[in-house]
Amino acid sequence: MNWLGSFFIYMVVWWVVLFAVLPWGVRRNENPEVGHDTGAPAVTHLKQKLIATTLITFVLWGIGVFLFWHYGLSLTMLEHAK
Repeated sequence: MNWLGSFFIYMVVWWVVLFAVLPWGVRRNENPEVGHDTGAPAVTHLKQKLIATTLITFVLWGIGVFLFWHYGLSLTMLEHAK
């Protein structure tokens, strides 16, 4: 795995983790103003969610890189395991 492939894997995992983290702690606004969506969150906490996403992704990506370098595991090995 070269650095460019590793970067793209990191980015894909980051987006997947982001969509998993976004619903955490969402509280809807009980009295929305006229024209506002009733399901919109009162406070998004987006900065904390982006930091959490980055940290979680870094851990998952680090585990994947460790398995790749230390044990020589790769996705092509799954194809041969069938």
